[in-house]
Formats: sequence, structure tokens, C-alpha cells
Amino acid sequence: MEKIASFTVNHLDLLPGIYVSRKDTIGKEIITTFDLRFTRPNLEPVLNNAEIHTIEHLAATFLRNDSEIKDKVIYFGPMGCRTGFYFILAGDYVSSDIIDIMIRTFTFISEFEGEVPGATPRDCGNYLDMNLPLAKYIAKRYLEETLLKLTPSNLNYPS
Repeated sequence: MEKIASFTVNHLDLLPGIYVSRKDTIGKEIITTFDLRFTRPNLEPVLNNAEIHTIEHLAATFLRNDSEIKDKVIYFGPMGCRTGFYFILAGDYVSSDIIDIMIRTFTFISEFEGEVPGATPRDCGNYLDMNLPLAKYIAKRYLEETLLKLTPSNLNYPS
């Protein structure tokens, strides 16, 4: 079998950042999948499930309610390796196109107070597996150490 595209990325040199993972054409529409990388793969600890779950709930809620982008959002969710998230948008985009919305999203998460949206037994299949304080810490770290300091090496996959 051929390797899928995400397994051809050199994870040894991958920095936290925003990357275009792939573009797919469905009918006449282009769908862009972004790799939102939070940690250095195989060098830093992975994210724990509780904070991943909390970030997923908060980011998905924020993005699907943002007036500028909500009609383009297809998916926001975790990577299986637990080093970041995938964000899928309808449209043909490059990494720099979503910097502003990612800054707004992770500012929202890092400052969030209150009950996590959808964290009830009726709304979620694992509602108890949440950690808002650590999710806020991780969101702030990604915001301050990555999103506000992006360079070409954080926006383009390593060769």
C-alpha cells in the first residue's frame, strides 16, 4: 500500500504551527485540511485526553459560531497522535489565511470561564473527561509561543 500524505511528513523536524495537511476536491469544491500542531512530535509530551476533549468542545463551538467562518467549518478535532488538531474548511486556503481566526479561537479558549459547552451527559458521550484549567494553559501556550510568533518554518511542512 502507498503511504498516505500525512505519513510522508518528516515528523522529526516538525515544529508547532499551522500547516496545510491536504486539499481535496469534492465535486466543484475544494476542502482544505489544516494540521494545527501543538507539540513537537516525538520530542515533547503529547496532550492528554481531558484537555484535548475540552479544547475540541470550545474550539468547535467558537468556530461554528464565528460570523466570518461558520459557514465554511467542516470539522475541528484531535489528531490520533495527540500532538495537535485537524481543522477542515470548505475552500482553497493556505496556512496564513487562518492565522487571525486561530488567534481569536485560542484567545477565546485561554480566557474561557464557565461551563464547557456540550459537557453534559445528554450532549456528550464522555462528558466527565474534561480539564478546563489545563486546556486553557495549553491554548495560551499555543497562542503565545506559536500563533503570535509564526514564521515560514511554522507554516510550511519541513522537507
